[in-house]
Formats: sequence, C-alpha cells, structure tokens
Amino acid sequence: MLGPRPTVAGPAEANHAPLTAPGATRAMEAVLERVLEAKLRQARDTDAVFGLDMADRLAAYVRRGGKRLRTAFVWCGWRAAGGSGDASAVLRTGAALELLQACALIHDDVMDGSPLRRGAPAMHVDFAHGHRAGHTGGSAESFGTSAAVLAGDLALAWADDLLTETALASPHGPRLFKEWRAMRTEMVAGQYRDLRAQASGSSGAEEALTIAVLKSARYTVARPLALGASLAGADARTLGALRAAGRCAGLAFQLRDDLLGAFGDPALTGKPADEDLRSRKLTPLLAAAVLAPDADARPGHTVERMRAALERTGARAEVEARIADLAESGLRHFEATGAAPGVRREFAALVERASGVAPRQADELV
Repeated sequence: MLGPRPTVAGPAEANHAPLTAPGATRAMEAVLERVLEAKLRQARDTDAVFGLDMADRLAAYVRRGGKRLRTAFVWCGWRAAGGSGDASAVLRTGAALELLQACALIHDDVMDGSPLRRGAPAMHVDFAHGHRAGHTGGSAESFGTSAAVLAGDLALAWADDLLTETALASPHGPRLFKEWRAMRTEMVAGQYRDLRAQASGSSGAEEALTIAVLKSARYTVARPLALGASLAGADARTLGALRAAGRCAGLAFQLRDDLLGAFGDPALTGKPADEDLRSRKLTPLLAAAVLAPDADARPGHTVERMRAALERTGARAEVEARIADLAESGLRHFEATGAAPGVRREFAALVERASGVAPRQADELV
C-alpha cells in the first residue's frame, strides 16, 4: 500500500488547455516555482540558517534553469501514448526531473572539479566563496565540497517528494514509480562508470558508449519519454518504440554535448570548453580519436593539440555523422508510436534542439 497522499508541496492546479511542448515547458516553470516556494517555507521552518544558506542557494540554482528538455520529452511521451486533457501530472513530473537534474549537476561538478555551471560559479565554488567571505575557519574548499554534496542530496529529496506526491495522485502511479526508480539507478551507475573510466585511464569505445547511454541517453530522453507515456497508460508497443526513439535521440544529445565540451563557446554553454579534454574524460568523441590510426590525443598533450588531433583523425567528423544518423533513427522509432503529425513535429523540433541537426525526415512532417 502506498498510504495517504502527502500534501507538502500543495496540490497542482488542473490544466485542461491543449498544450504544445513549449507551452508545457512554460507551464512546468510555474509549477516548479510553487514547489520551490513550498520547499523554502518548509526549510526555513526547519532551521533559519539552513533555509538561508542551503535551501535558498538551491532554489536560486534551480531557477537559473537550463534547457528544460526533459519536461518537453515527458510531454511528448504522454501525447504519443494518447495523453490528453488535464496535464497536471505531466507538469509535476517535469518539475521533479528538473530538481533531479539539479542534484545530478551539483554532484557532477563536485566530482569533476568544475568551476562553472550555467554561467555562474558551480555550487561547491559558491559555498567556498561564502566560506571565505565569512572569514570562517578551516578549508574553504573542503567546506564547499561538503556543503554542495548536501545541496545535491536536498535536491534529490525534493525531487522524490514531488514525484511521490504525483504518483500517489495518479491511477498509473506504480508504473510512474517503476520508471523513476530505474532512471535514478541508471544515473548513478553511469556516473560511477564515468569515474571508474577516468581512474583507470580507459579509452575503449564500448565503455564510452555504455557511459553515454547510462548517464545521458536514458536519463535525458528515453526515461522522460517513458515517464510521460506511463502517465497515459501506454501499452508495451508504444513504450518500446519510445524507448528506442529516446535511446537514439539521447545519444545524439550526448554526442553533441561531447563536441561542445571540446569545441564549444563557454559564453554559450555556461561552462569551460576544454574541461573534458583537460580531464581526459572518456567520451565517444575521444574514443574515436584514440582508435584512429594516426591518433595523437594522449595524456599530457595540450588542449590545442588534442583539438587538432580530433580534427585530423576524423573523430569530429565521425561524431557529427553519427549524430545525424541517430537523429534520423530517433524520428523513425517515434513515428512507430502512431503519434499524431503535430506531436511528431514537436518531437523532431526537440531532437533538433538537443542534437544540433535537423533530421531529414522532419521535412515530411511540415
């Protein structure tokens, strides 16, 4: 038995208006804001210092936003499975994903030692700055790391609270829980495999692909699609098509992120462009360069030389081609759901936004 429905975050307002993916994202922002306000009140009631130092920082971090792609993919999954009418559960699930994403990013930046996120100091850096400004004793870096871990844990707690409330109020709650539990585990598994690969100096293409699927493809696209479809009571055929579409589109997203991590403009990405290269993070992009016959991207080489190697070995061009192929495959699988042309067009637009390429099949949906 799941027990009585919690009311910590307050009930969601019913939304019966027909939504588009962009409209769902905007509506989710309003839901997220109400959730944050409720959580901030709860935190301040628990302890004023905790509320000011920790909860306020976390809420500001979440409000800085990001691509908000996961909410749009939840909506696409819901609509592809025949969802219509009240979209409150969809919006609350999207808000829970944004809180989970905050947890993932905060912890990821701690593990990678990243100084920037979303164009501002990473959470652990921000806490360290506050420690120094307060002339507090001990190591500012150690304090910043410890506090950021706690902030990530708090974001996860808020996400689980919201998803639990949503599932308890839904006739499809058990299915929603099943997808959510699997996604959380995959996210941690992918992060661990990433850490392990860096520690071992792995350069294997298969391991790079495994990490990309666990850490990004499923978490960013496949599971959000399935979460939305679960709220609509999707059948096995529809869920299977959405999982396949999500894996392809999610991999295209991750490969684009890899390219931005090596060649991107920090002013646009909000994080250092050479971080993955300096840390030798195992990605399909770097694995492709290492496997090339004339590879020259070994540890110790300068970032400029590594970028040159990615160009010279054809790794960058290979990854660009894979992104285009994956985007096309994602659209084919999504079409197999039988979704209406308007929903397919919006999915195609999301794939283009995530991958940076316009799938050729999208032209047929205009």
